[in-house]
Amino acid sequence: MYMYGYEDREQNDWTVKKIMKWVGGVLGAIVVLIFVFSGFYSISPGYRGVLVTLGKVDQKSYVNGVGFKWPFVSSMVEMDVRTRKMTEKTATYTSDVQTAELEYTFTYDLNSENVHILYETVGMDYEGKKLIPVLNDVLKDVVGKWQAQDLVSNRDKARVDVIAGLQDRLDKRFFQNITFQFINIDYSDKFEGAIEDKVIAEQKAQEAVNNTKRIREEADQKVISAKAEAEAMEIKSQALAKNKGLTEYEAVQKWDGKLPQYMLGNSVPMINLGK
Repeated sequence: MYMYGYEDREQNDWTVKKIMKWVGGVLGAIVVLIFVFSGFYSISPGYRGVLVTLGKVDQKSYVNGVGFKWPFVSSMVEMDVRTRKMTEKTATYTSDVQTAELEYTFTYDLNSENVHILYETVGMDYEGKKLIPVLNDVLKDVVGKWQAQDLVSNRDKARVDVIAGLQDRLDKRFFQNITFQFINIDYSDKFEGAIEDKVIAEQKAQEAVNNTKRIREEADQKVISAKAEAEAMEIKSQALAKNKGLTEYEAVQKWDGKLPQYMLGNSVPMINLGK
């Protein structure tokens, strides 16, 4: 009985060891698989990768695709290098101290070759730290050069100035292909009403000027016409005075060939039949 119990216990110990060995093998395989798969990275199309190993940024940007990194100690950060579009609103002052409410769109591309430097020096919040502050400063400078009424009618010139300012102030290592467009420029209702009244007054004043010019032109034409007619009559009078026979000729030219029904005397007026 004693021997039988010893053999049974020995068999059970062997079974336990076998199970433990099997479990250990499975766990080891899982650990190896986790270790291996954690070493793979994938970068999506339209992105560039930044490799960070124990807090140190690798000095190059990685193209999209699949690769291998050090498991657990390295991480791959994806940076979006597709064209970025921002639609924002802000307020600033014109040169005549009117508050201009601006709505605009702003697009740009990241320089994909330098995203690792951008990540290392600025981080992921580069828009809030680098772009927006510079954009607001440029808008203040450009809008501050225009009077409120002129800004509305010259928004394209202002847009060109904004783009030039952004290209000059933004770090060219990181930002490129910059575009800017005003969507809307608003002022207070009181100021817009004053502008409308001013435009109407200017239109009426111009209309009055145009009417004055028209009246003066018509008067000048009448004077010219009267002078021409007077000169013609003067020339004609002088010709008649010098040649009295011309008077009879003029009468014949105007005669319709009919004799008058009533006549004074025995001769036809102004016609010498004998001759």
